[in-house]
Amino acid sequence: MAGLAESGSNPDVDLLYDINGLAKDAPHWFDRVMEYVGEYGLLLAMVLLVVWCWWSVRRRGGENAASSVAALVWAPLAAGLAVLVNVPIRGFVRRPRPFLDHQGLDVLVSGKTDFSFVSDHATITMAMGVALFVANRRFGLVGIALALLEGFCRVYMGVHYPTDVVGGFALGTAVALLLSPLAMLLLTPLLRAVEGSAWGGWLVRARRDTDPEDAPVPDSRTNGKRARTEERDLAA
Repeated sequence: MAGLAESGSNPDVDLLYDINGLAKDAPHWFDRVMEYVGEYGLLLAMVLLVVWCWWSVRRRGGENAASSVAALVWAPLAAGLAVLVNVPIRGFVRRPRPFLDHQGLDVLVSGKTDFSFVSDHATITMAMGVALFVANRRFGLVGIALALLEGFCRVYMGVHYPTDVVGGFALGTAVALLLSPLAMLLLTPLLRAVEGSAWGGWLVRARRDTDPEDAPVPDSRTNGKRARTEERDLAA
């Protein structure tokens, strides 16, 4: 993989210069926005998207509330696990950052001294997006779109090759999909136990004031008195 960075005559490097070249032509304020969005903003947006989906699921409730929330819990867990898997991959490939081997790049973020392949940001966002898609397709499509935008930003910022981003997408997708059945097998019973508990039920479903189980039980004595009163009134 490191050999790809040694020459500018391959599509990976050519695409790097094409995308990063947009930063040179853009206004300074726009580059600052892209720097924040690519480094922090999209990660925060992904977390808020998962929280929004969780809020929607718990309000809807239903028999499958526990399994739906379990699928949402898997989203951040999948992202964290994918990053852990990436640690030995980075150490094995040892690909330098593109600005170390290529001149003329407009690097928007300084201080990047670790290896380039694969992109942690692309891995995290795609793992969360795919896991969210498994839980809810509507929210998941938005999450995957955010992950694609994250990948573009990393190349635009000059800190990753396009193949670093593609590798991150592949790794995040693989972890989220391949381990999803095992995760659901472990998380669903746990969330069902939380749903039935007095302290954590609100995490799985919203309390409804009109819940039939919470309705007061009619007093038979009061009903009996009311019935006898109505009979006397009819007799009169």
